[in-house]
Amino acid sequence: MGYERRNNPALRFRDREAFVQFMNADQPARPANIANIVAINQGRRPLSMELPRVPALATSSFAELMAQGHIVIDTRSSADFGAGHVPQAYNIHLSSPEFEQRVGWVAPADVPMLLMLDNDLQAARALRALAFLGLDWRVKGYLAGGMGAWCAGGQPQSDLPQTSVQELHERLTTGNDIKVLDVRESAEWNAGHIEGAHLVSYRLLAEQLDQFPLSRDSSIAVICHSGTRSSTASSILKRRGFTGVANVSGGMQAWEAAKLPVVSGPRQA
Repeated sequence: MGYERRNNPALRFRDREAFVQFMNADQPARPANIANIVAINQGRRPLSMELPRVPALATSSFAELMAQGHIVIDTRSSADFGAGHVPQAYNIHLSSPEFEQRVGWVAPADVPMLLMLDNDLQAARALRALAFLGLDWRVKGYLAGGMGAWCAGGQPQSDLPQTSVQELHERLTTGNDIKVLDVRESAEWNAGHIEGAHLVSYRLLAEQLDQFPLSRDSSIAVICHSGTRSSTASSILKRRGFTGVANVSGGMQAWEAAKLPVVSGPRQA
């Protein structure tokens, strides 16, 4: 206690307001789905120790639940999602170590969810991951047979164009009217970004669309570090009626590997 009183700056305040201001300064982003986590910790939401399970749904049942307002979390790769997906789906990669966090950031609160998987065996993995944030109870099923079953059932599809960094650079340098949206975090942006790009974290994109600087008919190339968060962000934009969206394959990792020009420093106000 003596050491802490001598060395911990948080214990040097006598003024309550100054202490509160100090403790709230430079706080990291709150964890995704924090309200649900707190509710579980307080016993206001149930927590089961059993492995979560949900039904495998036929195409007709899956489509019916979508019509009732269930959202689709498509857990496949950016390339597979781009080639064809259920309209209005969110693309959040199950392969990402932040899968459940990204679902928590992106999915509207308390809206029931459906899963689109590469194969049915991935259902258990996805549900276990979502259970860490108490999100598993919102999942009402997954499509048995995945996109193959969806297509075989004659259901509508959407796509998401993918563009290479070379194609994007050519369009930017030839005066083609294309805008770049960088959906990484500020620290990544500061370390290096494409000149003239717009920065909005994928986590905050949906809530900031009212102040979004790009119109719904703009040609927008969405980029992140590797092409995964940008696919998530692209799916958010498509849900909100943006028609000219393309995902940048490989992201800034590929851009820098191709030795294409970057600028560094914080975003200008």
